[in-house]
Order: sequence, then C-alpha cells, then structure tokens
Amino acid sequence: MIRRYIGWIVALLVFAVDQFSKWFVTGPLRLPETDTIELLPIFRLQWVANHGVSMGKLVANSDAQRWALTLFTAGIAAFVAVWMMRETRRFDRVTLGLVLGGALGNILDRVRLGYVTDFLNIHFGAWSPFLVFNIADAAISIGVALLVLRAVFARDTPAPSEE
Repeated sequence: MIRRYIGWIVALLVFAVDQFSKWFVTGPLRLPETDTIELLPIFRLQWVANHGVSMGKLVANSDAQRWALTLFTAGIAAFVAVWMMRETRRFDRVTLGLVLGGALGNILDRVRLGYVTDFLNIHFGAWSPFLVFNIADAAISIGVALLVLRAVFARDTPAPSEE
C-alpha cells in the first residue's frame, strides 16, 4: 500500500519541511530583520523575497502577474500530480513527489505572501554559484535532475506495476 502512495508521502514531507523551515527562519530566527546569518565559511542564511521563478526570470511585478504566475505553477503542479498517479515506477513516483511537494510549498508562499521565501545561500567568498533558494527549490531541482538522469541513462523497458 505504501508503494502506491510513496509519491504523495514524499510530496507531503517535502511540503512540511519546506513550510517549517520558512516559518523558522522568518519567525524564531527573525531573518528578515537580520538579513544574513553566516553558518559556515561557505553557507549562510540570507533573506530574499523572491517575486520571480526559474533563476530570477518571470518576475511578477503586479498582482495580475503574481496570480498568473501562481496559476501557471499550479497548472504544472497539477500535471505532475496526474503524472505521479499514473506512474508505475517507484523511483519516478518519489522524484515526482519531490517536484510536487516543492511546487506546492512555493505556491502556498506566493498565495499567502505574494512572493516565495528564499534563504539558503551557498557561496565561496563573494561568488555564489546558485541564487538564494529554499527547501522547495532544492527538492524540485533534485527531482527534475533525477528524472532527467533516469530518462537518459536507464534502458527504456516497460516497468512492472508496483501497486
């Protein structure tokens, strides 16, 4: 039974961890007030209210754009949910769960706040190889990367049903 719902379980866990981490950095840590907290020589918490998606592209500068962006990402999340329900490979269900949970976390931010809370920053001195991100962004990126790697390197044989 868990095999059938593993994608939903992963999505729920990602969503919960993402929302908890955003609550923690904005509440108890008060990151929006301090702006930056250095944790390691290459890692810091840095407050960013992200009004865009996809590496700073598609920035929503108005309420209409914000809601259009929210509906667009909700449509993608719905597509991923349907794909996940139809998927027979457990690995793909897990990776789609990562994507779905991350998407839902960022959608909730955009609906509630008008922006996505980003706060994780990996850096090497002044150089940051990534934009500031959050748990949801990481889950989406890892899920998509794993799906692409599986598609490129796995043989295309029919998967046995794991239900």
